[in-house]
Amino acid sequence: MNYLRTYLSLAIACLGTYTLWVGSHHGWNLLPVFFMQIIDLGWPGQFNLDFMLLLGLAGTWVAWRHRFSGRGLALGLATCFGGMLCLAPYLLWAIAQARGDAKVLLLGQARAS
Repeated sequence: MNYLRTYLSLAIACLGTYTLWVGSHHGWNLLPVFFMQIIDLGWPGQFNLDFMLLLGLAGTWVAWRHRFSGRGLALGLATCFGGMLCLAPYLLWAIAQARGDAKVLLLGQARAS
């Protein structure tokens, strides 16, 4: 789990820095660019669609892990829209809660017991 924690911490730092730089130099209006690339039916759009579906899967997993409770739905939506900048801190928290138990990490405490 230490390698995963290190990776997640580096991902937060790297992606956070990159996001702040891009936003400050190109603006914060990502959605029109994101969806226009999908509408254009090119490789950048294919990547964006794949990425969007992956974010949906990650958000669904987070919500499912919390049994689709209000908190789980909020965390799932944050993951869908925030991507790795939300998922990585969530996973760091979940790893700490799981205390090294991969079953608890993947399923959540309620389902793992």
